[in-house]
Amino acid sequence: MSQPPKPTPRPGRVSLWRYLWLFREDILSAQPARLYRAWMAEFRTPFFRSYLCNQPELIDLILKTRPDDFPKSDRVGEGLRPLLGQSVFVTNGDLWKHQRRIIDPAFEGGRLRDTFAAMRKAGEGAVARLAPLATGQPVEIEAEASHAAADVIFRTLFSIPIEDATATRVFDEFRAHQRTQPVLNLAAFVPLPRWFPRFHRKRTRETARAIRALITELTTTRMQEISAGTAPDDLATKIMTTADPQTSKRFATEEMVDQVAIFFLAGHETSASALAWSLYLLAMHPDWQDKVAGEAEGVIGEAGPDFGDMARLRVTRDVFREALRLYPPVPMMVRETACPERFRDRDIPMGAQIVLSPWHLHRHERLWNNPDGFDPGRFQTENGKTCLRNAYMPFSAGQRVCPGAGFAMIEGPLLLAMLLRAYRFELLPERPAMPVAHLTVRGRDGIWLAITAREKVRPPPRQAPP
Repeated sequence: MSQPPKPTPRPGRVSLWRYLWLFREDILSAQPARLYRAWMAEFRTPFFRSYLCNQPELIDLILKTRPDDFPKSDRVGEGLRPLLGQSVFVTNGDLWKHQRRIIDPAFEGGRLRDTFAAMRKAGEGAVARLAPLATGQPVEIEAEASHAAADVIFRTLFSIPIEDATATRVFDEFRAHQRTQPVLNLAAFVPLPRWFPRFHRKRTRETARAIRALITELTTTRMQEISAGTAPDDLATKIMTTADPQTSKRFATEEMVDQVAIFFLAGHETSASALAWSLYLLAMHPDWQDKVAGEAEGVIGEAGPDFGDMARLRVTRDVFREALRLYPPVPMMVRETACPERFRDRDIPMGAQIVLSPWHLHRHERLWNNPDGFDPGRFQTENGKTCLRNAYMPFSAGQRVCPGAGFAMIEGPLLLAMLLRAYRFELLPERPAMPVAHLTVRGRDGIWLAITAREKVRPPPRQAPP
């Protein structure tokens, strides 16, 4: 079996303008091959210095030991500001900590159990939508994964299905926004004063305004329901009624709109990417696909899944983990030095860009056995367990770990199990997938698979507990 698709890295040195052109086309293929072995690499431009760090000890220092000394770079959010405003994704310091104190309680373990029924409904909707497409003809699976992920967000956040009129309009505008959003905004590369115009595309600004207006409508309605005592007990209600324990402040409507925008961007974009690549990898490896289907049949049964079943979907979870390893939805994260540093006997100036790359870390040749291969069983090996602790960060790590990480690790395996229990997914040799990275890791020309209804598989025999 051939290896999962991987972009060809750029050859050697290129000029700055050639690099910018490559970067705009695809972040991943713009990088040199040496990053898959390097512990650290330096890049210099006329405007700033950038250092990519792969050494686990450096990553631990930046994300866990001294995170306040390495705030998120302002460059990260330059292209996203029209949509995200001052969301938790782009803020730093006291404002970010205030936002996380309000958001984090909504994603604690007990709340995940409360949202499970909504996730299951979204899974049932995804299974139903694929039924007329299960003819063996080509299906663009990223679009279907995007639809399913959006349904999860709407149901868990606002208790409405994707078929709701407002939800449908947000989803449609969001897809239009993604098509207009360039990966490289001028201010992301050239440091500009705050007053200088950012030159966002007209269509980018229009779709961002439309999305924010629709989210404002949903948020205002929910505020009224909370005041009337009729609001459903979902994530939006939990976040909007939670006060910062240190300041006693709650989110105002505009602040809530910022946060809902990032929930859609992060929760919808990343989940869709992870689900689509999981299905593609299982189509490449029918033996693992049958293992997931058999496990799902044995665990879920005719009654449908419940929250307690998730701990028993071990193979499915490891398949999803492996997909996140090979295709981390957010391939790179950028921090900034708040003071001069010294990394690996090299002086790092204040204001330097520190790039942490899950894409390169997860495929690092000096850390992982068979780094480019698909092997969900690796997480049961000593190497896999060690790397899971030290070289695996699809959701970042430390205090800025994604608040929805636990949510995603329920959603992904659940949708995967429900879809594989119902359908078989097969490759289309004439339409191979190739990953590219813009906002998230997606297929250059989509991810196309053939879908057919699955005959009931016999679940594996139950093993006696150790």
